[in-house]
Amino acid sequence: MSDPDVDSTPNRDDADVGTGNADAEHAGTESEADGAPAFETGRYLYCAVTLSDEGNGDGDAGDAPDDFTETGVDDEPVRLVTLDSPAIGIVVHDCASLYDTDRMDLLRKWLLEHQGVIDAAGERFGTPLPFRFDTIITGDDGQIREWAGDAAETLSQYLSSLAGFWEYRIELRAEESDLDAELEAEDPRLRELGEEINAASSGTSFLLEKQYEQRLSELRRTRRQERGAILEDRLADLAREVHHLGQQRATQLDDTEDRSNESGESSGSDGSNGSNEADGSDEPTERTQARLAVLAHEDREAAIGDALDEIAAEPGVSIRFTGPWPPYTFAPEIGAGGVEDR
Repeated sequence: MSDPDVDSTPNRDDADVGTGNADAEHAGTESEADGAPAFETGRYLYCAVTLSDEGNGDGDAGDAPDDFTETGVDDEPVRLVTLDSPAIGIVVHDCASLYDTDRMDLLRKWLLEHQGVIDAAGERFGTPLPFRFDTIITGDDGQIREWAGDAAETLSQYLSSLAGFWEYRIELRAEESDLDAELEAEDPRLRELGEEINAASSGTSFLLEKQYEQRLSELRRTRRQERGAILEDRLADLAREVHHLGQQRATQLDDTEDRSNESGESSGSDGSNGSNEADGSDEPTERTQARLAVLAHEDREAAIGDALDEIAAEPGVSIRFTGPWPPYTFAPEIGAGGVEDR
C-alpha cells in the first residue's frame, strides 16, 4: 500500500444491521410493561452456522457446539439449537417479547449486542448466515428445529455458497470545495454563470446564483454516478457481488464508543479528516460520492485494498474501507415462513 488515503486492511467499524423482524412469527398479547407484544415463550434468532467437521471458513472446525456461549441482546445468554442432519446450528436466546423501544440509545445498544453475537459466531464457525435484528419465532427449541428442518436444504445451500465470503463496505468521499472547483473548470456553462454573477447587480445576481446552484447540483450528481460506476468496475473482478447503498446511511454502528478505538476514517490527500477544524466548525467538507457493499472471498481482501489505492490517489478524494462483516446485505430474508432471496 503506497497511498495514505486508503487503508488496505479494512476496519470493523461500519456495518448496517437491519432492523425489523423480517416476517418472523410473532404472537401473543400486549405487554403492560413496555408496550411490546408479549408471548409465553419464544426464541430470538441471530444467525445460522455450519457445524460440520470441516467447518465453513476460519472457524474452529469440529468444536463441540455446546460450549458456544455469548451474551446477547439485553444481556441475555446465547446458545445454539442444533440439527443433526444437516449439521446446522441456529444461534438463539430465549425471550418472551419483541425488542421495541423509542430510546435510540437503547436500540443502538441492542443492535451492537446483536451484531456482536453474529461476529462471535463467525469467528467460531466461519461465515454465518445472519438474521435481521428482532427476528423471533414463538415456541420452544422444538419449534426452532421444526422451522429449521423445513428450511434446512435452503439454509445449507446458502451457508455453503457463502463459505469464506464476507461483506466489505466502501465509501468514496470527495472534498466539496475541490470538487466544485474541478466542475467549474470543466463546465463552460458553470464558468459563464460565475462570470455573469460577478458582473451582475444584486437583484440579477440572485437569479443567476439559483441557476448556478442548479447547474452545479446536476454536475455533482453526474460526477457521483460516474465515480460509483468507476468504483464498481474496479471491483468487478475481485468481488462476487457489488451492491450500491446510495449516499445516505441507514442504521450505522461506526460512531459508537464500543468501536471508537478502531478508526476506519481515511484521510484526504491533504491529511484532513473531513471537518472544518480551522474555523471551529463541525460541518464536514467532504461529501459522499458512492457507498458500496461488496461480497468477496476473504482471500481477495488485500487485492480490493490495492485497487482502492488508485482511486484514493485522486486529489481531494478519500475512501473508507471496512470489514470483514457477516454478509448482511447479501443474506436472504429469514422468517417463520421460510427463506427468501432479497
